[in-house]
This record gives sequence, C-alpha cells and structure tokens, in this order.
Amino acid sequence: MYNAAREPVGTLYGVGGSPPERRILQFAGVGAPVDYPPLALYELGVAGRLYRLWSHHRFPNTAALTVFAKLPSLVAEIALAWLMFVAVRPRYGEAAARWTTIAYWLNPAAIIVGSVLGYVDLLYVLPAIGALVAAVSKRPLLAGVLAGAAVMTKAQAVFVVPAVALALLHFRSDDEVHPMFLRSALAGATAVVAAVTLPVVAAGGFWNMTQALSRLAQHDMVSANACNLWWIVGYVIRAKASMHDLGVWTAVTMPTRILGITRMIELGYPNPRLVGTVLTLGAATWALWTVFRSARRAADLALAAGLAAFIIHAYATLSAQVHENHMFAAVPLAVLAASGERRFRWIAVGISAVVALNVNLFYGFGYGVGYALPRGITIVDASVVLAVMNCVLLWRHARALRLACSTAAVSRQSSAPASLPGPAGRTDSSATRT
Repeated sequence: MYNAAREPVGTLYGVGGSPPERRILQFAGVGAPVDYPPLALYELGVAGRLYRLWSHHRFPNTAALTVFAKLPSLVAEIALAWLMFVAVRPRYGEAAARWTTIAYWLNPAAIIVGSVLGYVDLLYVLPAIGALVAAVSKRPLLAGVLAGAAVMTKAQAVFVVPAVALALLHFRSDDEVHPMFLRSALAGATAVVAAVTLPVVAAGGFWNMTQALSRLAQHDMVSANACNLWWIVGYVIRAKASMHDLGVWTAVTMPTRILGITRMIELGYPNPRLVGTVLTLGAATWALWTVFRSARRAADLALAAGLAAFIIHAYATLSAQVHENHMFAAVPLAVLAASGERRFRWIAVGISAVVALNVNLFYGFGYGVGYALPRGITIVDASVVLAVMNCVLLWRHARALRLACSTAAVSRQSSAPASLPGPAGRTDSSATRT
C-alpha cells in the first residue's frame, strides 16, 4: 500500500538488470519483495492514496492504517454478498437467494479471513465468481474480462477459469459449441491482461514481474500452515525422525511445524511439488470430465460453482506449499453451489469449518490478540486432526459432485420424449429405459 501509493506500480517489481532486479520494498523498517500480480497492487495503491489523504499526506503506522488496509476486502465482501443474491434469486427463488446471502455474510470463515485477519483473497474471489455468473448467463465477453481481472489480482484464480470455460462450452447451438462464446471470452481476458501489464512493460519491469511471479512456485515449504495432505506428511516425517530421541509419546503429541521441501528431498522422499501437482491435475481433470460427460449442464450456476469449489478444494488439499488461506475461495463457491443443489449443503458447512479452524489454530484473531484454539486440545496436534478431516471432506466433496452430475443426467433423460418412432410405425422406448 505504502509504495503503490507513492510511485508507479510498474516499478515495484524492479526495473531492468541482468539477471532482472528483484526489488525489496521498504516500510516501517521491514523489507519484502512483491509476488502478487499487478492489479492487486493497483487496488492496494488506491487504499494507500486514500489513507495518505486522510493522514494529511503522511503514512503513520497506526490502527487507522489497518482499517484502510482492510477497506478493499470489505468493499469486495459487500459486493460479493450482493452478487450472490442477484445471481441466485432469478434461478432458485427469493428464499434461496436470502439464505445463500446470509450463509455467506455470517459465515465464520468469511468473517475471520476477511474482516478479522485481513487477507486479500476477496479481491480476486469477487471477479472470479463474477466471471462464473457471467458465463452461466451467456455473457462471454464479461466473463473473460472478469476472469482476466481475477487472475491479474491473485494467481489462485486460475483454478476457477476451467469452470468458467466449461460453462461457456455448454451453451450450444444445434448441438455444436458456439465458437463466438470462447472467442469473446478470450478477447476480454486478453484485453484486461494487456491493460494491466502495459504500465509494467513501459517502465521496463516486465521480466522483473515475470521473475517475481515465478517465485510463487518456489517456496520451500511442504505445507505453509495449510491443514491438508502435506501437513499430515510433514507431521509423520517429523514424528518418525523424533521417536528415537524424544520417545514415541512426545514425538506423536508435540506440535508440528512447517517442513522444508529441500529437507524432505534430502531425507530421500519424492519431491512434493511434483507429486502434489500430479494429484491436483488428476483431481481437476476427473471433476471436469465428470461434469462434461455426465451432466452436460455446466451452464447451471449451482453445478458450475460446485465444480469450481471442488477444484479449489483439491488444489488446497493435494498441492504442496499451500498457505492456510488458499482454500478460502471454495467457501463462497460452495455456498453458491448449495443454493441450487442440496448435496453441496453439508460440503459448504464442512469447507467453512475447515477454513475457519485452520486460520484460527495458527493465528487466532491476529498476532498478539489471542483467541486461538489450543492445538493440544486433541492430544495429537489439532491441526493434524483437522488435516485428516479435510482429506475426508475432499472425498465427500468428490462424491457429492458425482452424484449431482448423475442427478442432472437422469433429469435430462427423463425430460426426453417417452418413446421414439421406430420402423414400421412401432415405438422404441430404449431411450427411456436407458
């Protein structure tokens, strides 16, 4: 916020150099590089400029700064609640729209991740869900623009893009995919990406930005406090290595912590980045194929949202170096899916609980604030117990998605004619029997 409010965004990644300079931004005696896409910097820069005006062109590190830092996420949260209401009401009715909005607005995960801890995930979740709603509403250009904006805000938005694309693919004319839909969406996304990156290119920082964003895939953490499959792996590896020196009971019950990927490879284990990528791609491919093959109605809002929620859930559970907040996008998506498909209701409850507990176990209501559940309350580290529950929940999520697709396929068949004309004037009811 501080640096984006004082100078052009195009220079924040660094300018030129061979190899490209990786600039370290400074504020209040602390330095850090930029690893977010440019649109997030523009948005935070707006909040920073407002704070400078409020503080008479100063930038004091006070509680007021925290308030202004959370303003973009608060605005996005309000807009997302409104979007969910107007998207659900014409499709599933007034009552469903009200309950969907309340289920998100009062959701513990949404409150603790957004208003309490101040993560900026909502800045990309809003346009990502907007892209999904636009896609199922036959507005491909708007869908592409919003999808591009989401990806240019935070990299995790790429996991919603396949659901947006599949929703566009399922709008057909004479049993053929309408080619203009995909072309319009691609044109919209390209225009946004070009507009956002052009100032960086003009400042000479394109390769610096490319280098900065590539660092996202190089964090040396098996799991970055995310209660997922790799948090369990890290716990098992540490417990196994500690049993000889500390004893079985201490090794099993001590709090676990982040394990480095390089350390895991040194111990002779496979590279978790590669394994996690394969698992995530496999789960996402299965989900996309299941929706495409069985339901043939990915243009339905509930199913499209359920698909996007599953892909996000699979990434956050099966990939390595995932952070504790990266599963948050699945919360509003699962709530949106539950508005029109009852099988996703308990999935939405489970995802909300996992996200809320995950961030609370590690951070409470903020550094120095407290109110974190004690991780020793379950004897074995509660974060490990939650990680096991999350893995089970992902399996239940996959089952719910498959059953929702099967229901859609049956509904589609039952709406077909009961009999088809056969040879010699006979009727053939094989379609109905199938």
